[in-house]
Amino acid sequence: MELKNLKPSFEVIHPSFGNSFSYTRYSQKKNNKARIWHYHPEIELVYVNGGAGKRQIGSHISYYTEGDLILIGSNLPHCGFTNELTGNKSETVIQMKPNFLGNDFLERPEIKNIQTIFDRAKGGIAFYGDTKKEIGKKIESMSMQSQFNRLLTILSVLHDLQDSKEYKILNAESFSMETEVQDNERINRIFNFVKDNYQRQISLDEVAELVSMTVPSFCRYFKKINNKTFTKFVNEYRLVHASKLLAEKPMSITEICFESGFNNFSHFNKSFKEFTGKSPSDYRHELQAVFSW
Repeated sequence: MELKNLKPSFEVIHPSFGNSFSYTRYSQKKNNKARIWHYHPEIELVYVNGGAGKRQIGSHISYYTEGDLILIGSNLPHCGFTNELTGNKSETVIQMKPNFLGNDFLERPEIKNIQTIFDRAKGGIAFYGDTKKEIGKKIESMSMQSQFNRLLTILSVLHDLQDSKEYKILNAESFSMETEVQDNERINRIFNFVKDNYQRQISLDEVAELVSMTVPSFCRYFKKINNKTFTKFVNEYRLVHASKLLAEKPMSITEICFESGFNNFSHFNKSFKEFTGKSPSDYRHELQAVFSW
């Protein structure tokens, strides 16, 4: 078996000129890093204006609609969130080192709660509701601001995110990519292997061999690191891909079932309903109603 491109890319990030953090705004599908599985020490805040797509952050995989607002912790591997089918208006990415304001600045009583949101972001955070809309507007307004006002705005944004109740932590508390280097590389090899092979049957034997472990040791290891079994992780990946196809492709549900790596239609229907709370046909009808509004 040829194993290439299985490790995540380490992305080197340089602050925007005259700023202590990086600010980049992409129009529609112009983010050419979107498909790359990568990580970096910088904390990343992403606002996708409109559209729908798939996100993978750590071991969490899900499908978003009506745009996205995500905060990703330091060294947490992830794929980009947009492609040619997302239908978004723009995507704004802000990247900052945990100490971008200096080692002691976050200890100041007025803003020390910002450190709390950085700690919470280690598992990845998705924001929704009014928070997503209002913070999205603030983030986009930064493109026209001076360097000083950008700094004030990012502080305001981080403060508002810390105060918000409209959020979901994406990875379980026990999940952490900040483990030993060997663990980090091993998990990333597994994630990339699933990403490249989810449309076919994946045996525990081959994925255990991929990381030089016995099957029982691999199963215990994966569950300990990710708080879910490998089989559940693969099925979730397939179900999110199916969600994406239901929203974006004029394919029959039977075709989507097999295209997503399932080889049993009744099992697909049952799994999809358990995962989303809706049947595939109901899920598609609801999304069509959203996008025709």
